[in-house]
Amino acid sequence: MKFEDLLLEIGGFGRFQILILFILCLTRINLPLHFLLHNFLAATPSHHCAIPHQEAFVNLTMEEILLISIPREPDGTFRSCEMFSQPQFHLLLNSSLQPENDSIIQDCQHGWVYDHSQFTSTISTQWDLVCEQRGLNQATATFFFIGVTMGAVVFGYLSDRFGRKAMLLLSLVCSVIFGMLSATSVSYSMLSITRTLTGVALSGVSLIVLPLGMEWVDIQHRTFSGVVMSIFWSIGNMLLAMIAYLVRDWHWLLVAVTGPCILSIVCLWWVPESARWLIANGKVKQAHKHLLRCAKMNGMKDFALSPEALRMMTTEKKPGESYSYISLFRTPVLRKISLCSGAVWFGVAFSYYGMSMKLTGFGLNMYLSQFVFGIIEIPAKMIVYVLVNRVGRRQSQAWSLILTGLCIGANIIIPKPFTSLRSVIATMGKGFSEAAFTTVFLYTSELYPTVLRQNGMGYTSFVARLGGALAPLVFLLDDVWMSLPEVTYCGVAVCCGSVAFLLPETLNARLPEGIEDIE
Repeated sequence: MKFEDLLLEIGGFGRFQILILFILCLTRINLPLHFLLHNFLAATPSHHCAIPHQEAFVNLTMEEILLISIPREPDGTFRSCEMFSQPQFHLLLNSSLQPENDSIIQDCQHGWVYDHSQFTSTISTQWDLVCEQRGLNQATATFFFIGVTMGAVVFGYLSDRFGRKAMLLLSLVCSVIFGMLSATSVSYSMLSITRTLTGVALSGVSLIVLPLGMEWVDIQHRTFSGVVMSIFWSIGNMLLAMIAYLVRDWHWLLVAVTGPCILSIVCLWWVPESARWLIANGKVKQAHKHLLRCAKMNGMKDFALSPEALRMMTTEKKPGESYSYISLFRTPVLRKISLCSGAVWFGVAFSYYGMSMKLTGFGLNMYLSQFVFGIIEIPAKMIVYVLVNRVGRRQSQAWSLILTGLCIGANIIIPKPFTSLRSVIATMGKGFSEAAFTTVFLYTSELYPTVLRQNGMGYTSFVARLGGALAPLVFLLDDVWMSLPEVTYCGVAVCCGSVAFLLPETLNARLPEGIEDIE
């Protein structure tokens, strides 16, 4: 008897599964609150060089002081990173006569003055992460995703070794600890370290929530469950926009987005360990207990199965055999799946975070952009639900990622003044990007066998987080060529989307239990 047959006897999608999925969905909301937090945590408001007080400035207004102290851009705005070495008083008579001699222009010498009308405080204003230090500002997102990358390796292995629920609980507890420590950071170094450790901890939540839900659901409802759980990422996306709008100080913003993890820890009490994992690892008594509870809650009173019968379903291991990340590359079919799925995950994460971390330039303020990007993901997920069941996982994965790249490419060509058209194309691209992310989570959880599923998810998540870590740094390439970041995102998305055509189709297929089911 296969586990899918057993699920049909106890109710493959009843009240028991709905309760589990609801709690796991609430837990999933925590992810975008931190994964996309960089947009607000490290936001850089308009700024200019601080000007030391001089006696000659006594009778001048602030606008006049800026006029004689700071050079202007061609569009008339004051430069953010440069100032005159000496006040240019002649500009008071004719402000249009900007000095052509660059020798009188120097970098800011006395710090910066920031516009606090939108943000009370961000890490940019706290530690002057602007101008020459702009790279350190973007690096905070990279540090976080490096942590997520390391966590993917750790939690992927541990959750296959010690169980899904225990590692999910550990992940949430550590997320609360390191999230609160981040909020109390007194230096940039402390923030970088605590944000990296928060990324390690949250990686467990990202990695475990979906497979734990999928392993309790029958084949017919697997896609529906995956899409519903993914919708709660979008809800978290919109919730982040509202929290950031209400909380404008970065210390309290970190507290506000970390708090929901505490609720998730409490709710996890009602979530059982995966019976599929327990059986695969020979823990049949615990699996029997959870299966009886499931049958009772789903109204299947006639269900009766002895622990001995469950023991026959245990995946047999050869003497001395153990599963690790190396197992993903030992056999031909698994090797092909691992290489191709890794490339797809990199492209999905690289393009998604590349779009998500650029909320300006579309004619909307950043809070509204964040909220709209969250809303557009929901219909994208609804379309995914139809497509993956009609045209299959492989086609949906490939074309959603390719179309993401084409939308990014289109905005390179469309002139900046066409803000409405650029907003529409960017929103469509964000929808396709989210469709690709929704599909890849579902698709990958179906590609790997139970004995290696979390190792497989850990490996692909590791590759994805490399993409997430590199995505914010690509913005620094605009110093080489203004459109180079968008060209990079476009090219990677199209190439990695094409690789998805090499993966096997899993529509209506049983979840494989052992490596022999794959090979």
